[in-house]
Amino acid sequence: MTDPRPVYTRATAQTAALIRTVRPEQLTGPTPCTEYDVRTLLSHVVGGTHRLAVLGEGGDGLAVRMFADDVKDDDWPQAYEEARTRALAAWASDESMAATVREPWGEVLGRDALSSYVIEIVAHTWDLSEGLGRPLELAPEPAEFALATARAGLPDGPREGLPFDAARPAPEGSDAYGQLAAWLGREPLS
Repeated sequence: MTDPRPVYTRATAQTAALIRTVRPEQLTGPTPCTEYDVRTLLSHVVGGTHRLAVLGEGGDGLAVRMFADDVKDDDWPQAYEEARTRALAAWASDESMAATVREPWGEVLGRDALSSYVIEIVAHTWDLSEGLGRPLELAPEPAEFALATARAGLPDGPREGLPFDAARPAPEGSDAYGQLAAWLGREPLS
């Protein structure tokens, strides 16, 4: 299996660049993750990255809230960069990759947990990009890794107990991000 650390590093650098483009008036805008506006999505991305850091440090990630509700509107880039830096450090060792960690769906190897978080960050980067009107071109490699990982690990039928809707057909000519979004049950805003 491919080491997910380099892909996670690239994916999170891309997410950080995208977060730096957010303007205050965009925070209440919609995203393809229909229950989240841009602000709530940012809160989820920062909170989820903190959870991943705790998992990599050997802690109980399930005890970490998946939302960062205490971030001021102009502090999202800094909050994400701090969470990202901590997560990258937590997963740098081979020991963290081989350790067993507890996720909501059960105990898995660290390598598998980090791979699932690549899916998470890539999908939410696409959600955020869509919500912001696609201000940056997204690199294909993180989406290609996430799509392959999602197809290998998620059924295309009913997904009871999972945070994804059933897979949809991807629009004609979709890139890896569009295909991943469709596999996760999302639709573009436009």
